[in-house]
Amino acid sequence: MAMLKKDSIIEVLKTIYDPEIPVNIWELGLIYDISIDDSTVGIKMTFTSPTCPMMEDLLQQVHESVTAVSGGRDVKIELVWDPPWDLSRMSEEARIDLDLTEHGW
Repeated sequence: MAMLKKDSIIEVLKTIYDPEIPVNIWELGLIYDISIDDSTVGIKMTFTSPTCPMMEDLLQQVHESVTAVSGGRDVKIELVWDPPWDLSRMSEEARIDLDLTEHGW
């Protein structure tokens, strides 16, 4: 099976946006972990809220996008709520894009 690097997965995750927030899910800090072995790509992720109306659509986008670069591996997404997401998980780039830098984040 072809070598797969986390960077390839991160690049496709950066193409997925929450329609309510103009920042991709990677920069938002919604991805907690990426694991790769010979047969599986594992993604641990969360959402800004357990009541996110776009949750199912975004999970499907993540699954389809990662599957496209997985080299035939199964893609397993684990939705986690602990630790809960907060603004500190966002990248500096996302904070700048959302004009949150003046607020001490």
